[in-house]
Amino acid sequence: MDVLAIKEQHARTLLIYYQWNVERVYELLERKGREQLCCDAGVPITVNKGLDLLKSSSPITCSICFEDVAPSKATAMDCGHCYCNDCWTQHFIVQINDGKSRCIRCMAPKCNAICDEAVVRSLVSERHPDIADRFDRFLLESYIEDNNMVKWCPSIPHCGNAIRVEGDIYCELECTCGLQFCFNCLLEPHSPCSCLIWDLWVKKCHSESENVNWIMAHTKHCPKCHKPVEKNGGCNLVRCVCGQYFCYKCGGATGRDHTWSSIGGHSCNRFKEEERKNVETARRRLHRYMHYYNRYKAHTDSFRQESNLMKTIQERISLSENKESKIKDYSWVLNGLHRLFRSRRVLSYTYPFAFFMFGDELFKDEMTPGERQTKQNLFEDQQQQLESNVEKLSLFLEKEFQHLTVEEIIETRMQVINLSRIVDNSCKEMYQCIENDLLYPLKHSVHHIAPYKSRGLERASELSECWDSDESLRNMKTSNCGSCMQQNSTINGTGATGLGRHFVFQLHGSSSAVEGVFSSRKRARKDDPGGVALFDLNMPAI
Repeated sequence: MDVLAIKEQHARTLLIYYQWNVERVYELLERKGREQLCCDAGVPITVNKGLDLLKSSSPITCSICFEDVAPSKATAMDCGHCYCNDCWTQHFIVQINDGKSRCIRCMAPKCNAICDEAVVRSLVSERHPDIADRFDRFLLESYIEDNNMVKWCPSIPHCGNAIRVEGDIYCELECTCGLQFCFNCLLEPHSPCSCLIWDLWVKKCHSESENVNWIMAHTKHCPKCHKPVEKNGGCNLVRCVCGQYFCYKCGGATGRDHTWSSIGGHSCNRFKEEERKNVETARRRLHRYMHYYNRYKAHTDSFRQESNLMKTIQERISLSENKESKIKDYSWVLNGLHRLFRSRRVLSYTYPFAFFMFGDELFKDEMTPGERQTKQNLFEDQQQQLESNVEKLSLFLEKEFQHLTVEEIIETRMQVINLSRIVDNSCKEMYQCIENDLLYPLKHSVHHIAPYKSRGLERASELSECWDSDESLRNMKTSNCGSCMQQNSTINGTGATGLGRHFVFQLHGSSSAVEGVFSSRKRARKDDPGGVALFDLNMPAI
């Protein structure tokens, strides 16, 4: 408002139009100028000439319904167009019901101006207060729905939280409700896979495409009913369930007779190169997919099994602390376990990444066969080193150290600490290899991955939000009555910078009307002890 010298409603219209990207508004202001910037967003900056008509005492003819109305029953927008209140009201109601309440434009032909939200609220509330409340709610939720830097937590049932990030949207975080997710695609954390790669992998695992490849490689179609038939013996004279006999070598229909040299009424001795290539290609693709899928599943299964170690290790620590021993500090066990969880999850996602990175689905034209093989060897060396160290760390953490001697515990502690550091460095090197050597040189496609964080996923900092009941949802305030957009590094005393910082907006209604309107779209957060449990920063969300 201060920079552009415009009203509050016009400032909000600009922010909604540019998806609440303030930097983008300032950039276009310098490039286009104030007048063009506002014109593109439908913000009128000229003097409202329609007010002169309302000051006269003579009736005004509405050009929509062609009725003569008194000046008190007509309204002029900032763009200068003046119509009767009945036509304006009907126009507003239609636009709100169609979900266009964030940018209701003037009724005049070829007019791009956005209507005054105060006028919309005033006229609609006289006839339909519920629709006016919906209009207020849509304006308020625009900060989340239209803002690339703010998104609702994808928890089911919905926890009521919306999270804002400052910096890169390609990040992985944890909501205060305990759910961990990728901020960009709202799916589970999948780094070092990009959102596109992970989406393709999930679809591939859940689809029937691999079953089709297996059927093509291991069955023949009956020439009569066209159902796939798998041979369960050595004889190539096959009988389908429909009664049709056919040759399993070529799939052609035959008679019932079979000799050492031929099948009755049929012979196939001609070589068909194309058919052989199709079968070999299907088998090769299936074998490649199963290679990556089996290893991905092995690590995810290990991840689930190792997540149960937390309770067991806490019991072992309790037993060890009760013993008369010189060693009382067992924090290295929990730190090693957290590192194991984090690295195991990273390792499992490297296999879907490798499947698409070195296959023909996405990057066929990005690398020559020689370049692909070189990069694949480099990646697999990094992957093998990480895999080896992760397995070693898992082996040491599964030891029953409560039964070990002091010397054995000291040796185990040194191994866990050293392996935790080595695994962390291996993960960093893996990410550097993916970002710098694999993804960065791509020319035709762009893939972003969430950065690796040694301490695990970041937890969102909580902000208490409340509505100003006197303003009926028009003003959103923080608990200390300051603007939430200005809370950069002082919230909760964390002193965090803007990079990778997350905020949770816990939305609470200040009146029953507000709560009723809001709960129709988003579920209120459950604060009872029986709600979703909070997880440790490096613990898996089970």
